[in-house]
Amino acid sequence: MPQTPAPSLDRRDLLAGAAALGLAAAVPLATAKAQAMSSSDADNFYKSDQVTVQAVTFPNQFGMNVAGSLFLPKTADRATRRPAIVVGHPMGAVKEQSANLYATKMAERGFVALSIDLSFWGASEGRPRNAVAPEIYAEDFSAAVDFLRAQAFVDRERIGAIGVCGSGSFVISAAKIDPRIKAVATVSMYDMGSAARNGLRHGQSLQQRKDLIAAAAQQRDVEYAGGKTEYVGGTTHQLTAQTDPIQREFYDFYRTPRGEFTPAGSTPQLTTHPTLSSMGKFMNFYPFNDIETISPRPLMFITGDVAHSREFSEDAFKRAAEPKDLVIVPGAGHVDLYDRVGLIPWDRLQDFFQRHLA
Repeated sequence: MPQTPAPSLDRRDLLAGAAALGLAAAVPLATAKAQAMSSSDADNFYKSDQVTVQAVTFPNQFGMNVAGSLFLPKTADRATRRPAIVVGHPMGAVKEQSANLYATKMAERGFVALSIDLSFWGASEGRPRNAVAPEIYAEDFSAAVDFLRAQAFVDRERIGAIGVCGSGSFVISAAKIDPRIKAVATVSMYDMGSAARNGLRHGQSLQQRKDLIAAAAQQRDVEYAGGKTEYVGGTTHQLTAQTDPIQREFYDFYRTPRGEFTPAGSTPQLTTHPTLSSMGKFMNFYPFNDIETISPRPLMFITGDVAHSREFSEDAFKRAAEPKDLVIVPGAGHVDLYDRVGLIPWDRLQDFFQRHLA
């Protein structure tokens, strides 16, 4: 069923939402080096003749069906149990954006890989569409582990996970309470709680935070009375002279053929934009609290040396207990690690999961 078209995104309350995600021009900007980088080796929609792909669905504990794509090496003997990896997409994206690429590449390297659409996004269930629900997002990773552990060709004791961008914080949240996730790698991670509360580099004021919370609460009244759903933040649909470098970086992925994808039932105007009334949920999301309790299971944080999100990987690495690894990719910005196949450290990922899912 088509969704309500997104409203104009230039209202003050919607700009407050963008600031809460650290994307407004008032927030410190990406470096000139990051702006100038080429995406010529970007291959978000990469397909491989070395793997098979199957669409799957499975329930989470909230009774919602989660949609996924299951990738297996073509040479895999289904009578042999293999290690498996769950892959989560960036916040506001769907599995066809970055997650499928990572799953394909890991399947090429011998792993069973399952990319998922987080609940409320893509082909997964959940209403309203595009809702913010970090507890349920984390549950989706555990539900994916449920599914994988039930497959005859998966070694149920050798399951890891990769979270890209916002999913990096969701998979950490899941791993803290799900010891079946044996190893976690994050890529260009956003701590969505800190980003919502503080903006990038703590560039958002307390008053801006309170303004967004108030706008979200007021919107609940509107929607309870049957009013129109409002959407906030996400990626701009048009570049202007005033568009900041971070938004330009996201625009190059989400609004161009490089990575643009509209799932069934949605519209191009709605993609990447969460609902305003649910945005307050991120204010109570603290994924790095108690991150040290994941130990002795290993964590690897991958970030670009000029990524505007680098602070989140460094913060998580500082707080985490051993074993842990921080991989800083030279010449990489935040979005570069979504799909630039020449920059993404595939060998490091392969080695990490081979060692820790052995």
